[in-house]
This record gives sequence, C-alpha cells and structure tokens, in this order.
Amino acid sequence: MKSSPKAAAPGSRTIRIVGGQFRRTPIVVPDVSGLRPTPDRVRETLFNWLNHLWASEYADKRVLDLFAGSGALGMEAASRGAGLVQMVERDRGAVSALRTLRDKLGADAVRIHSGDALQALERMDASRYDLVLLDPPFNQGWLERLWPLLPAVLTPDGLVYVESEAPLAPPEGWTLLRQDKAGAVHYGIAQFAALRN
Repeated sequence: MKSSPKAAAPGSRTIRIVGGQFRRTPIVVPDVSGLRPTPDRVRETLFNWLNHLWASEYADKRVLDLFAGSGALGMEAASRGAGLVQMVERDRGAVSALRTLRDKLGADAVRIHSGDALQALERMDASRYDLVLLDPPFNQGWLERLWPLLPAVLTPDGLVYVESEAPLAPPEGWTLLRQDKAGAVHYGIAQFAALRN
C-alpha cells in the first residue's frame, strides 16, 4: 500500500466515490459500530437507476441522507451535482469525518446535521426532497418507524432508496420501482404513489 502524508489510520477502511466530479476520492470509513458503507457496485447501480429516472439531471435535486455514516451515498449525489444534500448522522466521530471530507472537497451543496434520523424527520420544516437515502443499522426496526414519516418530506415525484437485511416490502401506498440484492443486502427505490395523484 502506498503511503501518503494523510494515510488512513492502521486498521481503518477506505472506499472511493465512484462517479461525478469527486470520482475516485477516498473516503475513510469511521470506526462506528454497525456502520456498513454501501459497496461500490451497489452505489453504481443506484446511480444508474437515478440517471435513468432523472435523465441524468441532478442540479435541481434535493437529497436527504438520513443515516449518512461514512457519507458514501450522499457524497455520490453531491459528486453528480445535486443542488442540496442534507446529511443526518448521530455519531459525533462520523459527523466530524463528514465535515472534514465536505470541506476538503469544497462540496458546498452538502449540509450536515448532527442528530437522530427520527427526530430530524419529525422536526423537518416545509423542506421537500426529491430523494431520501435510507441505509439504517440492520435489525433495529428502523424502516417500520420511518415509512409513515417519509411522505411528508417528499416532492410529488420523490424517491426513497432503501437498504435492508430483508427483502423490501414497502407498506401500502408505496410502489417499488427498482430492486436488487448484493450479498446479504437487499436494496431498491420506492415511490409513494399517493403523492403523484
């Protein structure tokens, strides 16, 4: 491994942004219990889906990353030119790493909120998002708690990207537009049909 002045600490992992203006930028994965950065191949698939659904137009898109963790998903959106990427993360070490990465990249569209995902959703003002990214810790019942709150923060054509330990089964009113599986992770994009009517 090539050493550099800012080499990752021993034992830490790094991943890379896979597309856009920040492509190949390394992201150091914070040592946070339960943190599983979305693999490169899955991120590439997600953004291929979005390129198709959005005709590769990101400049007017507002993205909410509710479990930002390493920042891999939100930074991919910023790298592709999203107009706003609002990240939410409760681990202080991860928040510090996210702010350092944002500042290093000069990613002005990225805002970072230190706090709990549920509280952030419940306290959200009139903001509406075109995409909500959900990669919560597994086996803690997060999705069941979050689904009912999501329509209130989505634009009429808004999308929700989900990663889960089980096959995706959105509640009534949601349509699963795309889905796939990588290893033990199920992932897909859903849309709340009622908002479009």
